[in-house]
Amino acid sequence: MKKKTTISQEPSFIQSINIAKDWCKDWDDDLLSDEVLADRIYELIKTKNGTRGFFAYALSDSKCTLLDKLPSPLIFILRERGDHIVDITVKNLFMSSAQILNHQKDKNFEYAEKSNNISDRCINILKALDTKLVTKKINKLLSEIDNMGNSFDKAVRYSAEQKNFIREKVNEIAK
Repeated sequence: MKKKTTISQEPSFIQSINIAKDWCKDWDDDLLSDEVLADRIYELIKTKNGTRGFFAYALSDSKCTLLDKLPSPLIFILRERGDHIVDITVKNLFMSSAQILNHQKDKNFEYAEKSNNISDRCINILKALDTKLVTKKINKLLSEIDNMGNSFDKAVRYSAEQKNFIREKVNEIAK
């Protein structure tokens, strides 16, 4: 097994996805301990691209079970990164929850299930993070939800149905 560490101090978004994929596969294959994987992820999520790449892969790939199992060393490093991790996780919760309804309307049930899986993973992560930070970020984004939307330029706003559904998903964090 070759050593799979970051190539540079500033990996690109795509490099970060591939690094996360390799590490998660090695972890699933019991080639990396929880602690070693957490140390590596900690180094990766020190950068914006590293964080984005890690979450893009770990949230969306159904074969990656890391965020379903949430080993204690991983929870520790996610908590340590604090607001940075809460921010990306809450935003992913909002987007994936809204997408569930879009995919259902389009009768694309496979994509709806994938979005639901991302939403569920976000909820589980948020339950394990600092409650005060999570509450603060959720309240902030809920207060701005009328100006948020499904597109990068925010030209397509969330519908009333999507906003209500996002609120329902947010309430699952407290359960």
